[in-house]
Amino acid sequence: MPLFLVFLTIYTVTVLGKLGMVMVISISPKLHTPMYFFLSHLSFVDFCYSTTVTPKLLENLVVEDRTICFTGCIMQFFFACIFVVTETFMFAVMAYDRYVAVCNPLLYTVAMSRRLCSFLVATSYSWGIVCSLTLTYSLLELSFRGNNIINNFVCEHTAIVAVSCSDPYVSQEIILVSATFNEVSSLVIILSSYAFIFITVMKMPSTGGRQKAFSTCASHLTAITIFHGTILFLYCVPNSKSSWLMVKVASVFYTVVIPMMNPLIYSLRNKHVKETVRRLLITKLSCLVL
Repeated sequence: MPLFLVFLTIYTVTVLGKLGMVMVISISPKLHTPMYFFLSHLSFVDFCYSTTVTPKLLENLVVEDRTICFTGCIMQFFFACIFVVTETFMFAVMAYDRYVAVCNPLLYTVAMSRRLCSFLVATSYSWGIVCSLTLTYSLLELSFRGNNIINNFVCEHTAIVAVSCSDPYVSQEIILVSATFNEVSSLVIILSSYAFIFITVMKMPSTGGRQKAFSTCASHLTAITIFHGTILFLYCVPNSKSSWLMVKVASVFYTVVIPMMNPLIYSLRNKHVKETVRRLLITKLSCLVL
């Protein structure tokens, strides 16, 4: 029950934070910019990802029958995979957006047109669906017999493959290649973008200009570090029975905790978001008083 209350609180904060961020961005004309357009989609992806995993986790904490049907398990993996891959490239898209904003500020509105922003977001979703379909198909090619115990709270690839009674080599190689490509390519875009940003900022003559430029990137860098740091940690965990606890702890972190932290990171460090929320609260309180 204590764990149930903890995760319920985290999920409630996640839902309110994500949907609140999407609502604030949609109703405030000042936030109708490419950066906040990407941020609203990042919030939506985080909300979907958390909703795919957390409700079943909450159920398992309060019921004795902690079973999930094979179809339900595969569907959970399918949707979780879509949103993880989409979020990975959404961070890369946001890094490119910051690169254009800092390195080419005069051409920013032209370079980051609405059409290009929509294309980048659609590509991120599409690639997430392609990867998820490929990985899910590789799992469906495996054989499963009888009742099996998944050594995790979420139907992730390693846990599903571990209970298969057929050779998982092909499926493991597919996810290794896919995950490596996604992680390396997204990090190359992110690191390249911020390398150019750092060079440009250091060339700025005024200290105020440098501080403003770093401030616009601080929230994004914080979220990227937490997200990719957790994923890279999972890559480095040795494949042994003693490592399952670390895998599960890390899984809790990036499936439950990180989706809650992202809206807090972006809202607490962003004066435009805080001003919009403050204005909405004042307006709402004024209506209640009247």
